[in-house]
Amino acid sequence: MSYLVLARKWRPKTFSEVVGQQHVLKALINGLDQDRLHHAFLFSGTRGVGKTTLARIFAKSLNCEQGVSSKPCGECQSCQEVDAGRFVDLIEVDAASRTKVDDTRELLDNVQYAPSRGRYKVYLIDEVHMLSTSSFNALLKTLEEPPSHVKFLFATTDPQKLPVTILSRCLQFNLRRLDITQISDHLVKILGKESVEFEHAALIEIARAADGSMRDALSLLDQAISFGAGSITNEQVNQMLGTISQQQVHLLMSALINNDGQNLLQQAQEISAQGRDFKLVLNELLASLQRIASIQLVPDLEHTDEKNFEQFQQLAQQCSPELIQLFYQITLHGKRDLPYASDPQSGFEMVLLRMLSFQPMKIDSDMTDDTPPAPSVTNKTISPNVSQTHYAKTKPIEPVIHHVAESPPPVNDATTEKVTTSNDDKDINSANWLNIIGQLKLTAFTRQLGDNSAFIKFENNQITLAIADGLAHLASDKAQERLTSELSRYLAQDIKLTIQQESQASTATLANERAEQKRSSQQQAVDSIHNDPIVAAIKQTFDARIIESTIKPLN
Repeated sequence: MSYLVLARKWRPKTFSEVVGQQHVLKALINGLDQDRLHHAFLFSGTRGVGKTTLARIFAKSLNCEQGVSSKPCGECQSCQEVDAGRFVDLIEVDAASRTKVDDTRELLDNVQYAPSRGRYKVYLIDEVHMLSTSSFNALLKTLEEPPSHVKFLFATTDPQKLPVTILSRCLQFNLRRLDITQISDHLVKILGKESVEFEHAALIEIARAADGSMRDALSLLDQAISFGAGSITNEQVNQMLGTISQQQVHLLMSALINNDGQNLLQQAQEISAQGRDFKLVLNELLASLQRIASIQLVPDLEHTDEKNFEQFQQLAQQCSPELIQLFYQITLHGKRDLPYASDPQSGFEMVLLRMLSFQPMKIDSDMTDDTPPAPSVTNKTISPNVSQTHYAKTKPIEPVIHHVAESPPPVNDATTEKVTTSNDDKDINSANWLNIIGQLKLTAFTRQLGDNSAFIKFENNQITLAIADGLAHLASDKAQERLTSELSRYLAQDIKLTIQQESQASTATLANERAEQKRSSQQQAVDSIHNDPIVAAIKQTFDARIIESTIKPLN
């Protein structure tokens, strides 16, 4: 007996075997069990999600010799003939190869005749959007008033190309792309029945490469079994697909975050030596960066792969969200420009070097006031009485000069006292609360909750905080749980946390203190520009004005 590919061997034969698509299954099952059957059904969706499979199971349910039911017996002659593709009353048509109106008319000439063996004559038209306009017109009248013994089942990957007159006469079911977990779990079941050894990480890679299509996943699984001589490993699948493993992605990201150019280029050379597709490697980088960004900004999202999640979590804690967003944009543009590079490897390495080159530089805190600042001015007009000689000797000024003004550090005694307060006693009070909350290791919403909470009291292992009514949404259960855990770690004892809502925002919060310091620094920077004699001379000479929105404090 010849070998039967997995996509055909494990094609679902009942609704219960279908993976996903519960929103469609529910409607079909209820319609069959309650005998509320429409005469035309349209199944739409991307390739390999089960359009034709559902249509065949539906046709089998209509013509089972045990009666119309959502659970055909699968043993009667009609069910077996449908499964074998030779049931005389199931007419399958490939619209892509029969687009002419004459083909459609020939097909419809037999609609009026009763079914030969079954209960219903079922017309299954695949890729129905490929029919010509004349063919749709020929089909329209029959579709509007079909004989009671006829059912039309349409399948398409592009429902927008169907005329609205056809769409309005069909029940429409949009099949969804399958997610990675659904595909990989189904592959596990199949390999268990096939007695094939595998690594679960390899199936995740296959499911990701299938891009939502179960049929593509089964085809790749066939290829992986042949490639691995009867077993499936992660390394073999990555080699087959031209992708890289999650461990290699982790090494690339670590080198980027640590600004290790030598290690980064070594990793690129190893990837090239393995014969990987650099476009797919960039896709892996994009997916990893998106995962890291999600962990940074929404840390409470569910995760299915614990091992990879821990690695991504470590990377997320080592860099800022802004840096991850920058890496993502550079990778995205690099993927677009990859075909224009002299060769794929050099294009890939250039993307990595851009990530290193364009990382934000830290401002040197040792800068002094000795260097006069270049003010921000707009060249409005040049006074006509300024001599040409004088103008030639004057340094040219751009229309807008962006200036970063240095403002003196805060000299508030209370602030200084908070910074220098010792935490050896592990006590929390109103005097050291702002300093302590700033030192805690908090992320995302938990950080916002801590920064906007004011200290009230700490008694009997219970900390009471206050938050403004307008910010009450920050005090979610998970944010409170994380803040409680971090405070317990800081105090080395189990504590309870109570958060009260106030009608007016308290000023004794870290967020308010930072905002006040920012406003003070900004005002000092603006004042320093207005009082600068060089700026005054430029304003007088060129009738210029200061754009205060471009003035930024140095610190």
